[in-house]
Amino acid sequence: MEEINALLQGFAVVSTPTNLMLMVIGIVLGVLIGVLPGLGGANGVAILLPLTFSMNPTSAIVMLSCIYWGALFGGAITSVLFNIPGEPWSVATTFDGYPMAQKGHAGQALTAAFTSSFIGALVAVIMITFMAPLVAQFALKFGPPEFFAVYLLTFCSFVGMGKGSPFKILASMAIGFGLAAVGMDTVTGQLRLTFGVSELMRGFDFLIAVIGLFGIGEILLSMEEGLKFSGKSAKIDPKIVWETWKKLPAYWVTSIRSSIIGIWMGITPGGATPASFMSYGLAKKMSKNGNKFGTGEIEGVVAPETAAHAAGTSALLPMLALGIPGSPTAAVLLGGLLIWGLQPGPLLFVEQKDFVWGLIASMYLGNLVGLVVVLTTVPLFASILRIPFSIIAPVIIVICAIGAYTVHNAMLDIWFMMLFGVVGYVFKKLDYPLAPLVLALVLGDKAEDSFRQAMLFSQGDLSIMFSNGLVGSITALALLMLFWPLIGKALAYIRPPKKSGFAADQPVD
Repeated sequence: MEEINALLQGFAVVSTPTNLMLMVIGIVLGVLIGVLPGLGGANGVAILLPLTFSMNPTSAIVMLSCIYWGALFGGAITSVLFNIPGEPWSVATTFDGYPMAQKGHAGQALTAAFTSSFIGALVAVIMITFMAPLVAQFALKFGPPEFFAVYLLTFCSFVGMGKGSPFKILASMAIGFGLAAVGMDTVTGQLRLTFGVSELMRGFDFLIAVIGLFGIGEILLSMEEGLKFSGKSAKIDPKIVWETWKKLPAYWVTSIRSSIIGIWMGITPGGATPASFMSYGLAKKMSKNGNKFGTGEIEGVVAPETAAHAAGTSALLPMLALGIPGSPTAAVLLGGLLIWGLQPGPLLFVEQKDFVWGLIASMYLGNLVGLVVVLTTVPLFASILRIPFSIIAPVIIVICAIGAYTVHNAMLDIWFMMLFGVVGYVFKKLDYPLAPLVLALVLGDKAEDSFRQAMLFSQGDLSIMFSNGLVGSITALALLMLFWPLIGKALAYIRPPKKSGFAADQPVD
């Protein structure tokens, strides 16, 4: 009952005319960002974050979170109509969404995608409503060793559970730690890695970095690929919506399974993209129509969209309760909270109760507003893709430059943004992940402070990381995650090979 009463107070906070207007603006901007390939939720939040500095934190986070929800919705539009994933997590939606559009069922595919996204997000928000206070109460027992163990677990989870090469993840994270170390040492007050450049005393602002890494980097990549937009038109009328809604209850098992997958991958550093692929794969394997997947099955749209929205929403739980982001967008939002003077973590639920529950309430309203907006404005957003990319790209670059300049009103920040843009481009060309770099840049100094405080307390004795059951179990789990790729290879080597069923002399492809 305490959580429900706090949630009702949160609804009162966000239901003001100003916040409702910001909610709609955020959704519209988010859908636009999701529709345009080369942008994304993290990019949009990073680019538009400077515009919220003059707002109060509650209004700012409502608008930014709604940009995120809108981007999640918008990615489905390009996937279904143009076979162009507006977001990485929308790739799986193209497998059946675009074939449905080719058959003339674009309206049904989009309605199924939007409704499934809403359901996935709703399940995740309900989970956050009741789980976040419990996690926060548990985290009140934390001291410097425990906080460092949690940070270590977050970093190691990216290595153990991240897709791609663990060495590339470690390299990306190491660069992020190096960038986080630039500036003034918070413990001794000494300057580090500034090389006599006074502008580097404040270090590399994470906002400049993410605008460059995501926004400029994606634009450079898109310019190289020479994107051209062409696809199907679509119009969603109430009859199509109602007919599609009558079909969706038949896939309730798929929706529940996809929501669970999405929530798990959102809380851990898996993210929305692997959640959508995993959900699609399981749906294809378990569905009675699995052999028809890829030809225009509505269930093939329901599964990835439900999982992607559940993952994107649940990633905010560890950010709010522990101060640990579960996705790149959550990492950008975490930086925004720090800029506004708010420290995510267990004390946030005590010191900033209105803010936290206002944010959770905005998740309910924002997703409902988002569902209405996308169902009524699909033709408008689809027509944006008719604009030549040669016009869209310069506009995005100008917006990025304005956002970077407004952080400190310094021209040097624009050059840093461009430098980070080149780094982001090179990372994507070499298939290095950007999320670990952003995570280390945002949390690197905090992890360092916690570790140094723990070492000062223990006089340099590392055994403090195993001094009690709580910190010891978290540290052990972190080490397990760190070495999980090696453990997995060792188990695969030890495990005897399965019989293939082929003759001994028959070649196996």
